[in-house]
Amino acid sequence: MPKITANTIKPGNVLLHDGSLWVAVKTAHVKPGKGGAFAQVELKNVLDGRKLNERWRSSDTVERVTLEQKEHSFLYEQGEMLVFMDQSNYEQIELHKDFVGEERAQFLQDGMVVTLEFHEDRAIGIELPEYVVLTIVEAEPTVKGQTASSSYKPAKADNGMRVLIPPYMDAGERVLVSTETGEYLRRAD
Repeated sequence: MPKITANTIKPGNVLLHDGSLWVAVKTAHVKPGKGGAFAQVELKNVLDGRKLNERWRSSDTVERVTLEQKEHSFLYEQGEMLVFMDQSNYEQIELHKDFVGEERAQFLQDGMVVTLEFHEDRAIGIELPEYVVLTIVEAEPTVKGQTASSSYKPAKADNGMRVLIPPYMDAGERVLVSTETGEYLRRAD
């Protein structure tokens, strides 16, 4: 694994530290008036979610881990397990719903292509597309006189998710929803 100096650590880098995998969440490079410069790094454990603040001198080296990214398509849900298929060799992999996260799992649709990150043949991360297309199945009626541009009304999408949509939209409309925030982006084409 390549070693990098502490002053080159950037948010998003995955590091091998104390025998475990950590992702850099925040980094600050500090040059105090007295003494040598150092890097203050907030780390999050990839496997169990623990957080850690670490301080390294600029000359210290850390091991940066390169993750293998593979595209998989979502096949189906089987109890608490989600089944994905590798796009290149058609092998299937089952991941627990908790791995994906309950709120992110609701965005999964049949055939959706996601990127799984692997470290030594173990899945450690999942990246969903930026947005998904959902169909509105239920929308509250528009309140007369509600003309402010920032007013939205609650609606229910075909995946059971609640989303706020503009007042002029109704059931049957297809909308783009952000997988990061769960917010309405725009009407689907």
